[in-house]
Order: sequence, then structure tokens, then C-alpha cells
Amino acid sequence: MEKDKATLTFKIGGTLEINRLGYGAMQLTGKGVFGDIEDRESAKEVLRQAIALGVNFIDTAEAYGPATNEILIAEALHPYEAGVIIATKGGFRRPGPAEWIPNGDPGFIRENIEDSLKRLKVETIDLWQLHRVDPEVPLEKTLEPVAAAVKAGKIRYVGLSEVTVAQIEQAREILPIVSVQNLYNLSDRKWEDVLDYTAANDLAFIPWFPLASGPAAMADKLADIARKHNATVAQVALSWLLKRSPNILLIPGTKSVAHLEENMQATKVNLSEEDFEILSKQ
Repeated sequence: MEKDKATLTFKIGGTLEINRLGYGAMQLTGKGVFGDIEDRESAKEVLRQAIALGVNFIDTAEAYGPATNEILIAEALHPYEAGVIIATKGGFRRPGPAEWIPNGDPGFIRENIEDSLKRLKVETIDLWQLHRVDPEVPLEKTLEPVAAAVKAGKIRYVGLSEVTVAQIEQAREILPIVSVQNLYNLSDRKWEDVLDYTAANDLAFIPWFPLASGPAAMADKLADIARKHNATVAQVALSWLLKRSPNILLIPGTKSVAHLEENMQATKVNLSEEDFEILSKQ
């Protein structure tokens, strides 16, 4: 049985209604998330098919490439269909493949925002997220240009990534926060307290790397449940996240249209309470 449609949407900031099964575009880059993807036309087709299948939330970042991912998305999808939200992030310096250096310098953040607006071909970024908190720069300084961009109408809503509850609360004293993007999946649940905090405060929780399917000890149980629902392990892993909390928005990524179509079928996997409890025990 397919899940009720009302349970498969969430309103970011209380106004932007999105389908909870979105798409993460990070894989549409070169090796080490650096440089452009080799087959750009195939990548554009994946993006277009995601929209055709009902995705209206695509997550990207200035750091993916860097820059190349945002350019690709605009080439594939602009002008964007009504209701489609392209969320991006800023705050990482990328000197080379697989190198990620937090940079919360206000000038760098301001540049990230302005460049993302140009590359995505939008006047307002619906959701801009601080990719990482820079331990070398006070958070209030990092967020100064973000608050200015919100005031100027260049950013509608602001989110954070890989943060603690204390950091979320600190940021919320500076400006409104509507979402948090932390690592979370069947296998890695160290941010349970952050998830619970976001749910209690009506903030979106966006797990990155959502397709991890749990520890090896869980493999047999996961396979049994997948067979029971005539589903794949990946579909069950996504369905568990959708059931875990109604504020969870999923952004599984892939370079393959076939894999994209498989992921989208996760909404049709209706886990029982027993299934959910079995998978919830690590």
C-alpha cells in the first residue's frame, strides 16, 4: 500500500511545500566531487527525470565541483517549473578532489551567495544552507552576510549542515533557521538528538547519505523485510527514514535514471510497526 500523500510532504519554513523524497545532486560531479561530470548530457537527463517523477526539491552546493554542479542544474532545469526548489549550500573551500576545508569568512560566504544566484539563474535562493561551521570564525560573523542576503531578498530561508543542538540554538539567536542537514541513516544515528530537536521545533531534517543500509548484523533482517515487501534494500532503508519522523526530507543521489526510478518507489513501501521496530534496533 502506498503511503498517504499528506504524509509525504513537508512545508519548509511553514510555506514551501515539498515532496519528502527529493534528489541530492552531489554525485553529478567528477571524481572526489571535484570538476565536472564526464557525461553531462546523461546527468541532465537524470535531473529532468527526477522532476518528471515528482521531485520538487533538489539539493546542491557551491562546493560540488566546485561551481560545476549548480551550472549543470541550471542548464538542465532552468527555467524551473513552478514549485521546484533548488537548495544550495556555501562555506567550503575546495582546493582539490576529496578536499573539504570549512571557510566561514564573511567575504567568502558573501561571494558564495552571489555566485550561486548567478549560476542557478535565480533572484532568490529558496533555501541556502551553511555547509559547515568554521571553528576559526565566530558563527555570528559567518552569518552576517547571510542575514544581509535574507534582508535583501536574495535568500528566502536558511539552513545548517552537520551541526549540534547547541550550534542550531546559537544560529537561531542570529536569524531564523528552517532546516538541518546532518549525516543520518540506518547505519549511523549519532545525530538522534538533533533529529528529535528539529522535529520538536518544526525544522526540516535532511539526512545526507540516506542510503546506507545498516550494520552487517542487520543484513539478514533487512533482506527479509525487503522480500516481504517485494522491495529492494535501498527502498526499505529510505522507507524507514520516512517513517522515522515526518520532518525528514530525503535526498538520495544517483547518476543512473534506473536507480533514480528505484529510489522513487520507496514511497510505496509501507513498513509495519513491527518492521520499523526491527530495523530501529541496532
